[in-house]
Amino acid sequence: MMYKLVLPCLVLCLSSVSYAADMSNGKALSAQCSACHGKNGLSRDPETPNLAGLSSLYIEKALVDYKKGMRQDRRMSLMAQGLSKSQIKDLAAWYSSFEVTVKVPEI
Repeated sequence: MMYKLVLPCLVLCLSSVSYAADMSNGKALSAQCSACHGKNGLSRDPETPNLAGLSSLYIEKALVDYKKGMRQDRRMSLMAQGLSKSQIKDLAAWYSSFEVTVKVPEI
């Protein structure tokens, strides 16, 4: 009886192992992104969002949506087409690793 419980649990645990992102590869890939999104993901262009400190899940979803055509931007749609799933995870890990602080204004 014990084996009947252990095997399904083992299969479930092993199937939930996810790909570990490679932040050093994400950093290398980010060189292309820096033209628009700025060095270290801090954009100087008001029409281009900052990437530093965003959630990795948000970045991954945005890039996948651009790649699938569910989200449209002439530049991002082209850039995302060339990215593999692992490259998307690597970029997301790199940009989400930045810690961004906020200063609350005094009123």
